[in-house]
Amino acid sequence: MSGGGTETPEVCEAAPGGGGGGSKKKDSLGAAGSPAHLIIKDLGEIHSRLLDHRPVIQGETRYFVKEFEEKRGLREMRVLENLKNMIHETNEHTLPTCRETMQDNLNQVLQRLQAATDSVCRLQQREQERKKMHNDHLIASEKQHIMQWEDFMKEQHSEQAEVDEEHRKAMERLKEQYAEMEKGLAKFPAFGELEP
Repeated sequence: MSGGGTETPEVCEAAPGGGGGGSKKKDSLGAAGSPAHLIIKDLGEIHSRLLDHRPVIQGETRYFVKEFEEKRGLREMRVLENLKNMIHETNEHTLPTCRETMQDNLNQVLQRLQAATDSVCRLQQREQERKKMHNDHLIASEKQHIMQWEDFMKEQHSEQAEVDEEHRKAMERLKEQYAEMEKGLAKFPAFGELEP
């Protein structure tokens, strides 16, 4: 598209200075100062300004290169080089030192953790044994209380039977005593008979 716009003015300009083939074009386009030639030239300039962006892009590219390389003084290159050196230093020296220190400390931590785990397991086992003994003691005590209660209830039943028996005997004695008293009263004349 941009190539077509630049070729049209060149063809028009090449026609006036050319040989035999150019004379036909010269006749068809008219003289160099003709209005058609001027219109074609103006159209070429308009086309190149509107549609041909290469000069603008080249200018922007030159400005970017100048801004990036000249004004900044390759500062980004130095920053990247410093980062590369820092990464190399970290990989070669700092990381192995940290790894060794971490392994040594982790071994100590793992040993302490294992010892703590063993202690906790022993404490837990002792606690379970103590709870088992306590539960066994509670069960034995509960059985003893149940037996004592059963003995108490048996004793209460036997005492109740004895009390009932004593009460029955006392009632019989009282009945006999009252029966004898009634017999004794029957021997005496009635109160109503004594009065005149």
